[in-house]
Amino acid sequence: MNIIRKTINNNKRELVTLGGIVLIYVFFTIMDSSYLTWSNFLLILQQSTINGIIAVGMTYAIMTGGIDLSVGAVYGIVIVAIASMTVSGLNPVLALIVGLAMGCAAGACNGLLVTKLKLQPFIATLGTLDVFRGIAYVVTGGVPVTGVPDSYRVIFNKKVFGGIYIYVFVFLVVAIIAGILLSKTRFGNYMYAVGGNEEAARLSGVSIDWVKIRAYMICGFCAALAGAVSLSNLGSGNPAAGEGYELDAIAACAIGGSRMAGGKGSILGTVFGALLLAALKVGMIILNINTFYQYIVTGAIIVIAAFLEVIQNRFESRTKKQEEA
Repeated sequence: MNIIRKTINNNKRELVTLGGIVLIYVFFTIMDSSYLTWSNFLLILQQSTINGIIAVGMTYAIMTGGIDLSVGAVYGIVIVAIASMTVSGLNPVLALIVGLAMGCAAGACNGLLVTKLKLQPFIATLGTLDVFRGIAYVVTGGVPVTGVPDSYRVIFNKKVFGGIYIYVFVFLVVAIIAGILLSKTRFGNYMYAVGGNEEAARLSGVSIDWVKIRAYMICGFCAALAGAVSLSNLGSGNPAAGEGYELDAIAACAIGGSRMAGGKGSILGTVFGALLLAALKVGMIILNINTFYQYIVTGAIIVIAAFLEVIQNRFESRTKKQEEA
């Protein structure tokens, strides 16, 4: 019983988000029974994959007390780069590796702007958002790169069993590795420390700059991976791809319980947040609800999630004071 109670206490926010997913399933199933089918479940998994991968990386940036608004642009520039390389005849695997390296380099650039130039993460990544997006447009002339060979597309866009695509398992593997790295390693402990109290972490001997740079590199890598996965599905590289994706990623993190000020959050919560958003969007599509209303509902859920975080912090603070008394 103590183990169960401890598990519940340590994962309250994740359980609340999971409960939200269940409620969404119940509501839309009542509205339309076709919602509760295996094919629709697969659709939700597929819809959550791209946002989920980006959101996993975003969790790392947020954990340090920062944010990365450039992930959508990184996603776009990597799609263009890999598409151009594969179309020109470069080995698909090598093109993929180069694309992922570009994501890490973009993340390192953001990390250096934040740590070495002491720019606010919001301003630094807002600037690189335009820089990366501009490069994608300049390289392509604003024209999508088409004709991506099947030799690349089969890397991710192939069904294995149960009708599940490989890229869904890629999302699962990324989430598991990121979760272990954050919760079971020294680097993960440093992330929580830096986000919770940067000065205390510095006095404890933690290399603040290196922790933040690595966090942004992981964020860039995840955005690049999401772009690589999406390219295998779309078959063309559009320089405009990924516009607004940073907002969905931040939403998944917020819904999953990541504190925007840093120092609190989990990969499991982020994954649940991405699944909740996907389940909501698919349900609204099934009910033929106008896209404009989807934005309103999504925004309302983000506000509710933020309010729940405030309530939880107040409750924990009150409980701590009672224990000390």
